[in-house]
Amino acid sequence: MGFTGLARWINPPTSGLELITENIMRNHHGQSKGRWTLGVRSYRSTIGSIPGLSVHAERSMCTLTMNDHVFVLLEDPAAPSRADVLAAVPNTASTQVTHPPHYRTTFLTLRPPGALEQLLSQLKAHWIPVRQSTSTSSQRGQASSQQLTVEGHVFAIGNDWLVRVGNVILAGGAVKGMLLEAEYLPLPVLHSQAADGTSELLSNLLLSVLPNIRDAKTVAVAVSDSQWEEVLWDREEEERLSREKTVEEAQDEIFVVGEEGLPGKQRGDWVGVDRDRRSAFLIIGALRSEGIL
Repeated sequence: MGFTGLARWINPPTSGLELITENIMRNHHGQSKGRWTLGVRSYRSTIGSIPGLSVHAERSMCTLTMNDHVFVLLEDPAAPSRADVLAAVPNTASTQVTHPPHYRTTFLTLRPPGALEQLLSQLKAHWIPVRQSTSTSSQRGQASSQQLTVEGHVFAIGNDWLVRVGNVILAGGAVKGMLLEAEYLPLPVLHSQAADGTSELLSNLLLSVLPNIRDAKTVAVAVSDSQWEEVLWDREEEERLSREKTVEEAQDEIFVVGEEGLPGKQRGDWVGVDRDRRSAFLIIGALRSEGIL
């Protein structure tokens, strides 16, 4: 798995998925690798409905199911961001900062799919799913499972690229554009020079798989390194690294033997479930920015 870029095709024709498939297969010699299927739901907090409890801003929660994992994004507008907390105590190491119970954004990885709904039900938690208004009984049945789905295909281009393309389908069956994702397998991480975090390498590949259609509206979806640091911060991981650093300093080692001094895979690189985690955050952000979630 490798560094991944995401784009939205906002106004594709009804044959958009077929046109991209034909372009990849014919002009890029792509090979089909199977289906691309995602399920997305959003929830709203009902804690404000409790008598006598004043809530300044409602919390929100979005979930994205990808393979065997569910990625959960919680936002509490009343909580501070991690960047704000660190800025309030300059010249202080992060491990020495007193962190609040939670930050404005919390991003979790859960498994198996369905466990979150079961937990919310058992705890009688004050969260209810946000469902789109529907008019027919069949549509109501669809809305009760996923708020929207992404349905499409995965292609391999040579040995270096994986491309995922899919329609964004609402619970009632309406299509709200497409998602295109390109994964560059040789690189587990790539720090973009652009302020918005976009990568020219991935952007060029995504543009090349789009069919040549007049007035096509596409948007690159990217997150800066500082935003990734905020979202991917892990309290337990930071405490563990702090303990390891203390032990190393106490041992006062002088020599490094073998490969101990070489950098290895870092937590949060675009590898394994961490790649899926980053991909899920990009997709949720893209859909929320357009008001689809």
